[in-house]
Order: sequence, then structure tokens, then C-alpha cells
Amino acid sequence: MDKLLLLKEIYFEAFRNWSNLFFKRYFKVFSWFCFALLAVAIYAFVFRVTTGFSFSNL
Repeated sequence: MDKLLLLKEIYFEAFRNWSNLFFKRYFKVFSWFCFALLAVAIYAFVFRVTTGFSFSNL
């Protein structure tokens, strides 16, 4: 839980004093998009591991 709160604080601190609203919104959307892509990749990996996918095709 402490790590989650730390990540939240780092996230809010990164966008706290930005004056240009366009860049603030752009980077927030971009960071959530990257998080979603990472979540999909982790899900795909876990799905393959749990279904017994063979990673070596020798």
C-alpha cells in the first residue's frame, strides 16, 4: 500500500505546476495509455503461462 501511495504522490507531483493545459492533458493521457498497454502485456504473459504455453519452439 505504501508503494501505491508513493506512486500516486510521484504522479501528482509531476503534473502539479505545469502552466500549459494542453501539455498537462496530453501527458496524462499518454501515461494512462502506456499503463494500459503494460497491463495488456502483463495479462497476455500471465494468460500464456497459466495455459501452459511452450515458450521454446526448438
